[in-house]
Amino acid sequence: MKNTTLLFIFVLFTSTLVLADYRITRGPEVGEIYFIGPTVTGEGIYYSTDFGETATCMDSTLNTNINFLSICADLSPGVLYGYSMPENLYISYDYGQQGSWSFIENDVSYRITSGVSPGFVYSSIMKHSEDYGINFIQHSCNGFFGNLLSMEIDNQSNIGYAAIATSSCPDSIFFMISNDNFENLVLQNQFNHYDENISILTRGCESGELYAFGGFNSELRLSNNFGQSWDFKSNLVTYSSFTGGRQPGELYVLANYTQLMGEIKHTDIYHSLDYGETFTVYHPFSYGPDPYFANLEAEPLTGTAPLTVQFTDLSSGEDIQNWEWDFQNDGIIDSYEQNPEFTYQDTGYYNVKLKIQYGLIENGFIKTNYIHIIDSSGCSDEICNIKKIQLNNYPNPFNPETMIRFTTEPTESTEDIFIEIYNVKGQKVDELAFSNQQTEVRWYAEEFASGIYLYKFNIKNSPIKKMILLK
Repeated sequence: MKNTTLLFIFVLFTSTLVLADYRITRGPEVGEIYFIGPTVTGEGIYYSTDFGETATCMDSTLNTNINFLSICADLSPGVLYGYSMPENLYISYDYGQQGSWSFIENDVSYRITSGVSPGFVYSSIMKHSEDYGINFIQHSCNGFFGNLLSMEIDNQSNIGYAAIATSSCPDSIFFMISNDNFENLVLQNQFNHYDENISILTRGCESGELYAFGGFNSELRLSNNFGQSWDFKSNLVTYSSFTGGRQPGELYVLANYTQLMGEIKHTDIYHSLDYGETFTVYHPFSYGPDPYFANLEAEPLTGTAPLTVQFTDLSSGEDIQNWEWDFQNDGIIDSYEQNPEFTYQDTGYYNVKLKIQYGLIENGFIKTNYIHIIDSSGCSDEICNIKKIQLNNYPNPFNPETMIRFTTEPTESTEDIFIEIYNVKGQKVDELAFSNQQTEVRWYAEEFASGIYLYKFNIKNSPIKKMILLK
């Protein structure tokens, strides 16, 4: 057993970590989770009541009997649903215990979710059951378009979410919301596939609270306003299974390591109580030597340019053969040493990447904005005007007005800083001034035509946000 607090650390495998969506689910009680993980002979369903610190294998016959690809727990104690190809839904009334599974429905999606009302289980956005999967109610899904990336239901009844991609706009992810059990869906926001990827969803503890995972750097984000805006929390370096908990700020992430043809099998449960910023890692199952994964630390993390930083390899696994360090995450390998030094010459925030290799095993790990270089005045290029910027607007879409909300920590007076509004052609159509004491400003758009508008601060490196005016 290990219990280690991690800050912005996630060590997941690019080629040897086998994970998929919907393989971990919260139960109705605090600290109660189910998950699919490796056993000595194959895979099994595990049950934990202590946040994943220890777990009991309830069914170790997944490879020989029913091969569940996804699971979800009902709000009723001990009730667990399982999906098995081809499109079959099973139910256990005994905590997933071997021999307790009963077939209840075919023609269901592997995207199954439950746990808000007793007996309610959803098969993707297409249908749901209110009697433990015995009968299903079809959804019209009016307004849906494209290909479904992920879906989730809210903690408030009848509200649901869908992340969508379309070939006609491949650089975007469309986030939709439904307020009537997926009878109708409306566009809530549109995100750039590379800058703010939200392709995998899970709900948190409160209504309107969502976690999302995706992007080239495998980023974990949080929304507390029904998906209108998202805040970056940490990096999950590769695909993972995760679920929100029953407490404020609670999040679980499942990591299964199966390496060297099954000679190494491990399960880690990452548990957070601060919305994914820090994690405690539990180790409920282990078989064979320690798994291989990359990890690092550095000292100092901030200072004036030029700054020499000492990097230390904290990777797991015996006899690692190769280390590749990219201190600026620009695709150029800067060092092959195990514990190198590097001198940063320019101001700014830097992502740091380490990749390790042992035989055919490769694992990469990135820490986002890990190193911060400032100039002699104590200010980096990115934050000379504003140290921290957050922008969002509500409602979105809107008619005829919306409140643009922002968080700023000015280093100097903000009297020369204002919000610029542009149309989709890049033409500035309006600007909004605000005082040092304001945290939001209203945009009244009665005179403007329906469409997508962009808004930002009038400073370098300001985030650019989208809003939709519908008349």
